[in-house]
This record gives sequence, structure tokens and C-alpha cells, in this order.
Amino acid sequence: MPPEVNSFGIWRLRAAGLKPYPIPTLELQMFVIFFFTQLFQLMLKPFRLPKFTSQLLAGLILGPTMLGRLEIVKDYMFSVNNQEEIGMLGTLGYSFFMFLSGVKIDMGMINSRTMGTKPLWTGTASVLLPLIVGSLYQSQLTNPEFGLNRRQASELPYAIAVHCLSPFPVISSLLEELKMIGSEIGRFSLSAALVSEVYNIFLSVSFSLMTILKAKGFTYAFIATVSTVGYILLVVFVFRPAMFRIIRQTPEGRAVKNSYLGLIIILMLASGLLSTCFGQSFLFGPLILGMAIPDGPPLGTAIIDKLHLFVFDIYLPIFVTTSLLRADFSHLRYNFKDKFIKANQSVIAVTFLTKFLGCMIPPLLCKMPLADTLAIALIMCSKGIVQLANFTFARDKELTSETAFTLDVGSILVASIILPLVVKLLNPTKKLTNYEKRNIMYSSPNSELRVLVCIHRPENISGIINVLDVSCSNTRSTLSVYALHLIELIGRASPVLLSHQWERKSPSHLLSYSEKVIYHLNKFEKRNKGIVSLNSFTIISPSKSMDDDICLMALDNRTTIIILPFHRRWYTNGSIESDDNTIRAINCSVLEIAPCSVGILVDRGISRRASMVAPESYYSVAVVFLGGKDDREALSLGKRMISEKKSIRLTVIILAAIEEFGDVYEKMLDMEVMRDLKFSKNAGFECIRFVEKRVNDGPESAMVLRSMAAEYDLIIIGREHDAKSPQISGLSEWSEFPELGTIGDLLASLDFYCKASVLVVQQQ
Repeated sequence: MPPEVNSFGIWRLRAAGLKPYPIPTLELQMFVIFFFTQLFQLMLKPFRLPKFTSQLLAGLILGPTMLGRLEIVKDYMFSVNNQEEIGMLGTLGYSFFMFLSGVKIDMGMINSRTMGTKPLWTGTASVLLPLIVGSLYQSQLTNPEFGLNRRQASELPYAIAVHCLSPFPVISSLLEELKMIGSEIGRFSLSAALVSEVYNIFLSVSFSLMTILKAKGFTYAFIATVSTVGYILLVVFVFRPAMFRIIRQTPEGRAVKNSYLGLIIILMLASGLLSTCFGQSFLFGPLILGMAIPDGPPLGTAIIDKLHLFVFDIYLPIFVTTSLLRADFSHLRYNFKDKFIKANQSVIAVTFLTKFLGCMIPPLLCKMPLADTLAIALIMCSKGIVQLANFTFARDKELTSETAFTLDVGSILVASIILPLVVKLLNPTKKLTNYEKRNIMYSSPNSELRVLVCIHRPENISGIINVLDVSCSNTRSTLSVYALHLIELIGRASPVLLSHQWERKSPSHLLSYSEKVIYHLNKFEKRNKGIVSLNSFTIISPSKSMDDDICLMALDNRTTIIILPFHRRWYTNGSIESDDNTIRAINCSVLEIAPCSVGILVDRGISRRASMVAPESYYSVAVVFLGGKDDREALSLGKRMISEKKSIRLTVIILAAIEEFGDVYEKMLDMEVMRDLKFSKNAGFECIRFVEKRVNDGPESAMVLRSMAAEYDLIIIGREHDAKSPQISGLSEWSEFPELGTIGDLLASLDFYCKASVLVVQQQ
């Protein structure tokens, strides 16, 4: 046993800071950091605070302000001598983070025609106004009469420069946490943040060159400037074309070769080393290199997929927590009246207020709503990991003192808690509130039916088009279809909404992913010319915000019903082909916040196409009716499908309880809808058939449906029924997918195999 360790092992080191076991020490540090970050993340989840806040709090708890005062933490676990390895690991992770942030940036957005003048002026004002006002205010503080020494006065300009920025990685992460990245405010803020990022790069490069000029003279500064410009030109004219060549060599739908990805990672590490050689920060090279990589699939997506877990879930928590280990807030209590502390606090306050006003002035001049303007200003004034890193590196280089560093970190911690304020100010569900009745039941039978259909994969097209074919069989009304192809946003920070009525203005490398979907939809429109009008869109956004994108599209286009594909697909033999829980989560969220009726389509993949039914045959549709608003909506949709052509046969299967049950008013509404449908039959629509079955309980209902399901191509059913209804008693306990309702879940189950597709309808 080494003399430094007694019989109790590593915890009884005789001298603080000795590291006989570096790997176990590193593992212990990582374990403690992850334990506290995950604990705080779990505790703060109800308040919708970002992960960054939980990492800050973990560092605050483990730092010298709280647990860092304990001997076991201060002398052994996180002593000054054994923080080097974990600090280096976190710093390496941050360099990867800046590289990935560059990959996510869409350089095509830096265009006044693309982003518009409002975000351009907002981003400019958010940087220049606080920088100018803060500098003027700081010049007053450096007056000898105020009492600051030369060292203290020199720290203030750096703090002003960092606080006036709105880094793109910080804003994009915040918007993703808010699920606002695809909204109008989210796009506006991203564009303004991109403008701020350009100023950030310019200021950091200028600061580095000025530092070299002061320290080493004009010759070294000139060489550093030429090297910096040469590196940027090399990346733009050599590296970026090479990346496009890799994309061209990758077959569509295939993954990028690992050898290419490995080479890019090597170049990223070399770029950090190269940028330090010509006097720039080691982060400059990876950021510029990342910005040169085309965002989105296939290359940008592949890089994000490979590195996301390690960078965002392992390296960044380490970096943020270890940065907070250097901040001691307890010292501020005893020096609260110190002139330097007062000067720092006033600089932070003045910079924040002028930045806030700078972000509000351009939108207000453009007559944006006050609530939206306030939300944009709060988002642009938020602080995150980039500001923390700047202050941490400045402290390590002794550009700022311990006191200034602690105050700056404290301002970042306070600013990171503005997230709930933004959510409260701009509640996403509030925008989706619809005060009109947008459902099929309350719309005129001969009025235009506006349908929003959502497609995640090409496999969804067949079932969706089949339902649309049936819905447009009634020539007395027209069908307006809004088709939304949803692609998950990976490998880029800014979402994309493409309207395929303007394909020439859309990026070709993004359109290729929707070509198959658009081809089949256009074919469907041509087949039903004069009856169907089609508007096709592709949206690339995070899966977390797709529900908002769907509902906002429905709200803006005044659609009557949204049709969503079920998350599970089957082979023709009945076995499961695919099961995507992400799609299921989107469907459940849309059901909660939709501004109109919603239908979930369970496509069996083996039913006949309504458009291909022979003239002597017919397409059979069944509506299962138990009663209630959702069943009335399903019946109204079924009524829309009947036509003079008699190619569609509608059967209404009424499952009635033997004993009368339920609310009298609901029964009256059910009878009214049924009477209206029977009137249609008497008016000449002989293709309607009514089948009434009396049942005692749920198992009898299941037996009836099982015996009849094989006769139909499409079954429509309402989602919700009275939980006390005898027709479903005993079935809800076995329900696997509540979003389909009790009967819908029964029809979609593996045990209830039939050829029919199922459309589960929920009224608005």
C-alpha cells in the first residue's frame, strides 16, 4: 500500500490534492456531476426550465458556495489539483459543441431577402445599442473619481462585449426547449440571433488580433490577420465544395460512409490546433469548419447523429458544472458594498436594459403585437453556455477577477430562469384556441370539406389517399386537401417550411425527400380534377414541435378535420411492420390541442383502393355507432361519402344497449343525426344500410364487430364514449392505445385481425 493511503483507501488521503488513482477519481467526479444534474433536471421539469439551468445548479451546489466547503469535496473529490483532467474533458466537449452549432447553422439565412429586414435590424440593434450605451456608461465608471483602479476598470469592457451578444447556439437551444422553433416568433428570433452571431465572430476575431497587436507588435498581428483570412478562404473554397461532393456520392436514402465522418472529425480537431497557431481561440477553427458543412440530411444529419449523445448529454454537463465550481458566491456577502461589485452590477443592468429595448424597437416599429415583441426581446436577452464559456476562459487567462467572474455567472443563472416567463407570456396552446365550430357535423353537407392530411413516410400515402378518394366521391361538394409531409429536424437549427406550389424557390436537396409523396398526391388531384384542390407542404422541424406545426397549419387554413397516420403498421400477414412511438406522441398531443376535428387512420395495408373499384363492384364503408359527439362526427363523415354513383356502400352498425342508458339530451342529438341520415336514404340514396344490434356488455359488442368486420373495406368509429356505457363495459381494461378509444383500440388490435382499415374520429 502506498504511504499516501491508509487502510480506509482513497478517502483517507494524508495530503490534499494527491492523485494516486486518477481514473477512479475521474469516474467519481463524473458520477457525482451526472447524479446532481439529472436530479435537478427531474425536479425542475414541471417548471419547464432547460437542462442548462439544472447543470448550473449542480455546479452551484458542488462549488465552494455550498458542498464545496466540506472537506471530502474540497480536498479530495474536487480539489484544485484534481480538476485538471475533468476540466480538460469538459473543454474538449465544448469545442465539439461549437463545431455542431456551426453544422446546424443554415448559411443561406444570412440574406435580407430570405430573413427579411425586421430580424436583420433586430439582431443589429440587439448588439450595437447595448455595446455603444454600455461603453459610454463604462467610460464614466473608469473616471478616477469613482474609485476603481486600472485593473478593475480594464475588466468592464470585456463584460459589456459578452453581455451584449445573443449567440445562435443559445437561442436555438432555448427555442427548442420552448417548442417554439417552428413558430413565427421562433423563426424571427433565430434569424436575429444569426445576425448577432456574425457580430460575435467579428468581435472575437478583432479582440484576438488587438491582443496580439498589443503584446507582440504589428508584424505578428499582420501575420495573424493574413492567416485568419487564409483559413476562412480555405474552408469556403476547398472544404465546402468537398462536402458537397460527399453528398453527391452518397446514394439517396443511404447513410454517409463512416470513413468520411471520421475524416471530418480529424479535420475538426486539426482546425482547433491550427486556429491557436495564428492567434485565434481554439473554438474559432471548429466553428468556421462546422458552418461550412451543409446543414440537414444527409451529411449534417449524420454528424449530429454520431456526436449528439456524447456532446450534449456527457461533455456539456461536465463543462457547465466544472465552470460553476470556480464561482464562490459566499464572498459577495462580505463585499456587497464594494465599488467594483457595484460597478459590475450596474454594467450588467444597463447592458440588459438597453439590449431589451434594442430588441423591442424594430418589431414595434413594424407594428408587431406587444406580447410577441416582449417574447422576442426576452428570448434575445437570454444567456447560456456560450456566455458562460467566454467568462470561464477569461477567468483562466486572468482577464477577469474572481469577483467579476462570480457576478457574471450569477447574471447567467438569473437569465436562464426567464424560460417560464416566456412560456407564460406566449402560451403555445393559446394560439391554437379556436372560437369557431370546425367539424363536419356542423358544416353544410354541400360545402367545401377542408382536410389536413399528415404524412411521415411514403408508406402512409396509400392509406391516406384511399380515405381521400372515398371522401371526394360526393360530387355535390368539393374537397380541399392540405397535405403536410413531416420530416424530423436533425442536423440543422432552423426549421424549414416548403410550399410545393413554389418548388423553383425551394432548395433542391430538401425537395428530393418529398418527391415520392408529392408525386402520388398530384396524381390523386389529376384523377379527381374539378373536385379536389391540393396544397402540398413539407415541414422539417423537431419532433417535439410537430404537433404545434400541424395544429397551426390547420388553424391558418381553416380545415375541418386533421387526418393522422397511426404509429403502427402491419404486413399483409398481420405481423407488425413498424412501431414508432415518436409518431404516437405527436398524435396524442394533436388530439389534445387541435383546433378542429381529428381522425387517426389505422391502415391495414391490404384493403382495396376506392379509386380502383370495378364499375360492377362497390367500396364498402361501415360506421359503428354507439352514441356521443365523436360517433355523431363519424356518422357525419360517413354521410359525406355517399353519392349518386353508388360506388360507395355505407353501412351504419348501431350497437344499442338492451336497457336505455345515458343523458337524454345526448340521446336527442343522436336521434337527430340518425334521422337526417335516414332522410338521405329516402331521398334516393339507396346505398345506405342500417344494422342494429342489441348487446348487454362489451364482450357481446366485440363478438358482433368480429363477425361483421370482414365485410368492409373501411370502418369509421368515434373515439370517446361514455365510460359507463354497457356496450363497452369490460373492454377498457384491455385497451392498449387510449388515443384510439375503446372500440377503435379493439378494431386495431392484433387479435382482431381484419382486412378493413380503421378511421377513429374525435370531434373538435
